[in-house]
Amino acid sequence: MKAEIIAVGTELLLGQIVNTNAQYLSQELATIGIDVYFQTVVGDNMDRLQEAVRLAQKRADIILFSGGLGPTQDDLTKDAIAAVLGRKLQIDRLAMDKLDQFFRNRGVEMTENNRRQALSIEGATPLENETGLAIGDAIAQDGKFYVVLPGPPKELKPMFANHAKPWLLQQALSGEEMPIYSKMLKFAGIGESALETRLLDLIESQTDPTIAPYAKEGEVTIRISTKAASESEALIKLTATEVQIQQRLSEYMYASEDVTLEKVIVDLMAKRGLTVSAAESCTGGMLMEHITSIPGSAVMFQGGIVCYSNEMKMKLLNVPYDYLEGDHAPGAVSKEVALVLAEQARMIMDSDFGLSVTGVAGPGYSERKPVGLVYIGIAERDKETEVYELNLSGNRETIRLRSVKAILYRLWRRLVENEKLS
Repeated sequence: MKAEIIAVGTELLLGQIVNTNAQYLSQELATIGIDVYFQTVVGDNMDRLQEAVRLAQKRADIILFSGGLGPTQDDLTKDAIAAVLGRKLQIDRLAMDKLDQFFRNRGVEMTENNRRQALSIEGATPLENETGLAIGDAIAQDGKFYVVLPGPPKELKPMFANHAKPWLLQQALSGEEMPIYSKMLKFAGIGESALETRLLDLIESQTDPTIAPYAKEGEVTIRISTKAASESEALIKLTATEVQIQQRLSEYMYASEDVTLEKVIVDLMAKRGLTVSAAESCTGGMLMEHITSIPGSAVMFQGGIVCYSNEMKMKLLNVPYDYLEGDHAPGAVSKEVALVLAEQARMIMDSDFGLSVTGVAGPGYSERKPVGLVYIGIAERDKETEVYELNLSGNRETIRLRSVKAILYRLWRRLVENEKLS
């Protein structure tokens, strides 16, 4: 069965509200074997709403709507569906009684437009709204299935879970549909194009499971998906594909579940009783924020210093003056300074690892050095400190974030390598 989700609301088109409902519904539909092929967002306009319904009828078996069920004149979802299906709108008695009771309990007179929240499309199965006032609808007509849900997530989710989903299982599904199972593989230290190149033959020959890579800043995720009659059957297929991918990308694959790199690092270090500290210049505390955003980081993160100015680099982290000032000084953005920052952060805070970041986030040059030139350092107790030069592209925030992801990746690699040696 193919589905389309139509989210209704001009505020969605304006970017004032994020469409989290589509994500939730897609995930829920996958669990019962329904494939979402299209997601549409349409504003509060009668003509465009009807056009969206007619287009969805041509390409989907199941059409789900979210939003546009409120009391005002621009809440037109049911009006548009009723017009396309050639049906009338009518008051649902139970919903109207709930509305009357709601206003009576508050001692407020109900305005006439609130009656719209009790409207149901003729012949539909009304869907109770357990956390709000506007009822939903479920309709079967000419081999198509329509589910009408409210916009607020706190109303949509229980209505779908408790009423719409059971209706779909009973009315729309034959029992032959198999749920979709997915697994997320997480990668760092490699770009999307490079990763795809290593997997190109697998991606081009994929049938079941399917392989879909997509990128975030500084990380890449692969989603592998399959349809199966049971979770155990799905796991066999997903694991076989995962093994093939991991064999080719083991140095970059940090997790086989949807977790962040910093979460993996925090858990690894906490488990091994290791600690880390940081000295940041161009990232301004972003590295520390990533680490400390993870619950449990208190046991492994000793502390950090944001040493933005040369004065603070010298005063707090003992960077030699000759490294920072003078005609022949390497400057704050240099391997030499990154090394001192990492080692001093580790020693001052008596941690097992010290991390450092110094660079040019931009805009504009600093010390006659280009935007995107960044040095990251990793100092480890009783081992030689390593410094890496990065040449990053992007705007200021992108460079800062990519710097953080780069040093987290290098730290993760060091932890993995140490474990292999132990």
